[in-house]
Amino acid sequence: MYLQKISLVNFKNIETQTFSFEKKINCFVGNNGVGKTNVLDAIYYLSFAKSYFNPIAGQNIRHGQDFFMIEGDYLLNERSEKIICSLKRGSKKVLKRNGKAYEKFSEHIGQLPLVIISPADRDLIVEGSETRRKFLDGVISQQDKEYLNALISYNKTINQRNALLKYFAANRTFDALNLKVYDEQLITYGTIVYEKRKRFLEDFVPIFNEKYQIISGGKEFVNLLYKSQLQEQSFVDLLRVSLEKDRMLQYTSVGIHKDDLSFEIDEYPIKKFGSQGQQKSYLIALKLAQFEFIKQQSKITPILLLDDIFDKLDENRVAQIIRLVNNDEFGQIFITDTHSERTENVLKQSNKPYQIFNL
Repeated sequence: MYLQKISLVNFKNIETQTFSFEKKINCFVGNNGVGKTNVLDAIYYLSFAKSYFNPIAGQNIRHGQDFFMIEGDYLLNERSEKIICSLKRGSKKVLKRNGKAYEKFSEHIGQLPLVIISPADRDLIVEGSETRRKFLDGVISQQDKEYLNALISYNKTINQRNALLKYFAANRTFDALNLKVYDEQLITYGTIVYEKRKRFLEDFVPIFNEKYQIISGGKEFVNLLYKSQLQEQSFVDLLRVSLEKDRMLQYTSVGIHKDDLSFEIDEYPIKKFGSQGQQKSYLIALKLAQFEFIKQQSKITPILLLDDIFDKLDENRVAQIIRLVNNDEFGQIFITDTHSERTENVLKQSNKPYQIFNL
């Protein structure tokens, strides 16, 4: 699979622009603020129908304009595919594949697999558990529809149960039978999500460790641990024990929506004990493992977006990363950088066809 061409209209700071791409490596160079990352985000949009950097869709429309449109031409399994994503202010987002609009965007997830590595990934280390759960969900959902559907149903049920708890509090009433209906749904969907997360990490962690050892040259030991309340108690018992607490708080305090991942280096939290270079290496290894896992599961080589990855890494780690992405396991790669000479030197080492766009 590769992206042959992309056309942008009123997307972020880009008025109108079209790019035709090389099959292997494409690089956008220029000063900060010229729109390099915005082009990568547009490519991301075509795979996920949303921005990687700004979840508020309307804010991705160019200032002073009424709409944006992104159009991409792909070659997938010897077939041409045209994806169009557009949004008009005051209207719903529209996603079309070969002229036909999707009813549910979730049907599109995984059709055009993609992995992005960006400075924004640091949020995975410094922010709360929700950010790490989104990463976990994003990897599994690209290749497991049952997981995605169970997760959507679980989140919908949580919202309904929370609304009922608020209603009970506001009206000073309680209906155990009514609440039990939501509890049963939570247990059904939540157990599916928990079991799939657990199995995924059993397969994923060894791949991640291997990638980190290559990038770091085997200097440190890292780990990735799954934390879930369901490891200690069954979901049935969790809901039963927390019932009075949930009634008082007016929301559901237990479940797989509280799961987390623990990032460790030499058995200590990488957030506190990892240097900037080690943290960046950890995140890159995490994303390269995501790439390999999705490729294994989908049998499609994902597109790889590398946004400003050379910043804060020493030359040795940059060289290791280039060696990693230089083999034939990788398909089409998009890179952004502020230093055109550095980029050109790195690309020459790759011995692969490349194209540089100066923005």
